[in-house]
Amino acid sequence: MNLKRIRAIAKKEFKHLFRDIRMLSILLLFPVFLLGVFGYAVNFDVHHIKIVVYDEENSKISREFINSLTKSTYFDLVGYINSDSQIKEILDEKKAQCVVVIPKDFSRKFYSKQEAKIQYLIDGVDGNTANIIQFYSTAATQSLNAKLTMEVLSRAGIKSYVPIDLRPIFWFNPDLKSTRFFIPGLIAMILIITAAVSVSLSLVREKERGTIEQINVSSIKSSELLIGKTLPYVLLALVNAAMILIAGYILFDVVVKGSYSLLFLSTLIFLIASTSIGILVSVVSDSQQIAFSIATMVTMLPSFILSGFVFPIESMPVIIQVITNITPAKFFINVLRAIVLRGVGVFAIWDQLLYLILYASILLGAAIIIYNKKEVRG
Repeated sequence: MNLKRIRAIAKKEFKHLFRDIRMLSILLLFPVFLLGVFGYAVNFDVHHIKIVVYDEENSKISREFINSLTKSTYFDLVGYINSDSQIKEILDEKKAQCVVVIPKDFSRKFYSKQEAKIQYLIDGVDGNTANIIQFYSTAATQSLNAKLTMEVLSRAGIKSYVPIDLRPIFWFNPDLKSTRFFIPGLIAMILIITAAVSVSLSLVREKERGTIEQINVSSIKSSELLIGKTLPYVLLALVNAAMILIAGYILFDVVVKGSYSLLFLSTLIFLIASTSIGILVSVVSDSQQIAFSIATMVTMLPSFILSGFVFPIESMPVIIQVITNITPAKFFINVLRAIVLRGVGVFAIWDQLLYLILYASILLGAAIIIYNKKEVRG
């Protein structure tokens, strides 16, 4: 393998990139734009839940309970109703996501030490949102219940006693923002798509222009050609990764807690694996249109559905868990979440990096074999 020939091919590709300013701008700016759009759109945090209250009692305790709900950003009180018949209309027309029903005997049962009930009627069409509303409403009810119990015991001169004081502490993501969980997945998905698509289009472009024939009759080896053609896009993708991390810090307050050198090495290995997909696609494609379609399909769908970016792999059937190994994004997302969110070292992620190296080796080897066979037939 001749480094001079590789450098010459890479230099030629760099010149072509910088000559096409529009393409270069898309490759540099579009990933950051995607991060902003997806980062704000893919968000499972639920705020400003619209609630309507049916307060049959209208007592001091019931008003205090309603105030405890609406003083946070989770619930927005949009109105009151005064009959059961209005509940179905409110939920059917989506005027509110939850109707809180406080019965007439709420205060009497509470002060007489009976079970006082509050009913939440939740729109369950969106199961995820409904579960979150249930969690928030349960937490608010328990908080009020503890406060009222303390007041009653205090007036009776009884010191409260809590047998088990549960105080959960959340590591790595203390405010439980789903955006911080999704950002590593977004980075992986954006990088694998841009790297694979750009490399595949670059190689197929040589076929369409007929210049690949001149390269084939030269002394350049196929491995030198592939390395020289992909090197500029790997460097460009590294710049993209840095810009995405900066944008993630500015827009979503995502701070890298681990080693930057380990992050750089991991990203480089992942980009080599991603460009190997583009190389294999370019070898089997005869036009840029076909290459773009195949590269987009084999990178976008698996990295979104099968990588653990949105859907937990552990909850998938066993056969699907096996199929998830077809995308390197699955392992890079694990690496990113470990380095960026948890700040771990190489000993916690070495197996993920090993898989990425193995993945890249298999695809590059297959691409070179297919390319050489096509040349022999030609």
